Amino acid sequence: MKSRTAVLALGLTQIIGYGTLYYSFSVLAPAMAREFGLSTEWVFGALSVSLLVGGLSAPWVGGWIDRRGAGRVMTIGSLAAALALAVCAMAGNSAMLVLGLIAIQIASTLVQYSASFTLLVQLNPATAQRSITYLTLMAGFASTLFWPFTTALHARLDWHHVYLLFALMHLFVCLPVHGWLMVKTRTISDRRDPPDHTPRAAASVTGVIEGAARPRAFGLMLLGFAIQSFVTSTFLVHMLPMLTGLGLAKASVLVASVFGPAQVLSRFTNMTFGGRLSQRTLAIIASGFLPLATGILLATAPSLSGAFAFAIVFGLSSGLSSIVQGTLPLELFGSDGYGKRLGRLTSVRLVVSSAAPFAFALMTEHLGYPISLSIIAVLSTLAVIAFLAIGSPAGPRPTSA
Repeated sequence: MKSRTAVLALGLTQIIGYGTLYYSFSVLAPAMAREFGLSTEWVFGALSVSLLVGGLSAPWVGGWIDRRGAGRVMTIGSLAAALALAVCAMAGNSAMLVLGLIAIQIASTLVQYSASFTLLVQLNPATAQRSITYLTLMAGFASTLFWPFTTALHARLDWHHVYLLFALMHLFVCLPVHGWLMVKTRTISDRRDPPDHTPRAAASVTGVIEGAARPRAFGLMLLGFAIQSFVTSTFLVHMLPMLTGLGLAKASVLVASVFGPAQVLSRFTNMTFGGRLSQRTLAIIASGFLPLATGILLATAPSLSGAFAFAIVFGLSSGLSSIVQGTLPLELFGSDGYGKRLGRLTSVRLVVSSAAPFAFALMTEHLGYPISLSIIAVLSTLAVIAFLAIGSPAGPRPTSA
């Protein structure tokens, strides 16, 4: 199977996966809070708990993907996502809601970027970096489509029925696609592998970091991505209420919808011109956009043009970040054990960023938006420093072994 075919198939499921399992929450959360008599902070705290549990499960999922193949895990994940959304939809009290949200985040680790990136690496390590760029280019439309789509659905349906509809999308769209990918990648694997059929690529990719330098580089990479994910999670979950709180209530959905095209623009630009840059350089650029975006919002709110500029710059950051989260570990450390390594990275990112929705809700309640956003600006600058501290490793960029 050609990598292009896999990218197109995964692009569809990633749009649905991120749209239903992540982006829709900020639209539906206020209705959940009202129904159960909870504060908005409590609901976002429940999301934080679910992200934490999902993060703790990520290393185990990564090892499972390495052993059993990403296609099989993603197929099981589609069933898990449909079931988790259905459980959440049928929640009749706050305890069942929390259980449903936890199930959704565990299912997310089975079907979102970490699994799909690993599938592309298992399919063809030599072309995986470019395939990951193409995939994130397509998946960048998830927020653009699902923020307004969820808002439109919620205007006609309550949040329970919206989640039921999303469950059906995983069952009747994502499950067949992932099942097809599982069969195709298993066929390729069977041609390459020894009799035990352990998934293994024909040609591995070597990394540019070797020996004793690996632990320090890996630690700095984890730190940079953890901070980046904390800030990104803060903005993504709180995008609509944050813009509303800054006096942009009527235009909040319109402004937020610019975020998705900006992601796509950054990924398309990287796909066209980024081949000359290392993935570490791209990580520095992506993290640098975060304090810039925050500064723009602080300096211009409640200006509509300033809010659009914030959404565009933030989208540029998120678009590049989602690429380098998959390609930087491959460039630095190679393809051997990629699934497990990416699982560890995902775990740290999610565990740290799980505090973001609740922490930012508390900050804004007690400190207000200007001070809270100033703290976010300082924090995001630390991610830039972490990626800079990795240094420029000597040696060529990854090549086929």
